[in-house]
Amino acid sequence: MPVLPGAEPYAHDGSDVGVLLIHGFSGNPHSLRPWGEHLAEAGFTVRVPRLPGHGTTWQEMNRTRWQDWYAVADREFRELRERCSHVFVGGLSMGGSLALAIAEEHGPRVSGLVLVNPAVKFNDWRLRLIPVLKYVMPSAAPIGSDIKKPGVTELAYERAAVHAAHSQFVAWRTVVRDLPEVTQPVLLLRSTEDHVVPAASSELILSQISSQDVTEILLHESYHVATLDNDAPRIFEESVAFIERLSSERLSS
Repeated sequence: MPVLPGAEPYAHDGSDVGVLLIHGFSGNPHSLRPWGEHLAEAGFTVRVPRLPGHGTTWQEMNRTRWQDWYAVADREFRELRERCSHVFVGGLSMGGSLALAIAEEHGPRVSGLVLVNPAVKFNDWRLRLIPVLKYVMPSAAPIGSDIKKPGVTELAYERAAVHAAHSQFVAWRTVVRDLPEVTQPVLLLRSTEDHVVPAASSELILSQISSQDVTEILLHESYHVATLDNDAPRIFEESVAFIERLSSERLSS
């Protein structure tokens, strides 16, 4: 299946501090490319994989599931761990829930998490109908490109893949159940106006994780895809500062 121009994975080899960035549902590395390039310029080793079924067609995505996406993210994390002494995991939206799942499985091997509008919960009552609707409605209205900045568009699908979405919602139950196992430092950046993921999702994460080093930053000038929006420079700068602080603390301890 041909990959959409701009949706290709991104990789940069730098220092022995690695950063894995995971994109969101129906998106692709395009939404994280500027972030990844900023981290690369800061000297880090960076990986931004394209998850299966993403960056091609929504029909192709409907043939993939959460397990497929996690397998790729997990493989990239393991490869970074072989190369780097410290590995941080960041994610946008569903990428945030995948980052949390990696932290839950790998424990202290994850040096820290950077979560941007992480998705582990939706408030829309219609989602309860998806287990049935997925058999009669393979796609739904798109959720991509929720961006406040004029003239900026996310490279995302024109339709949302319902079968794939159902898989995501089922997987969230396990991610949320295991949130107390997350002990790593966390930097969470949340848009105050997000038309895709409710504030309750971040609130749930922060109330359940066991991390002692937690920073929440509110983004007042961005919508859901904040990594391409007005607050993107702050996300980039705060994540570099977070990673540098924790890396230097580990080296000095």
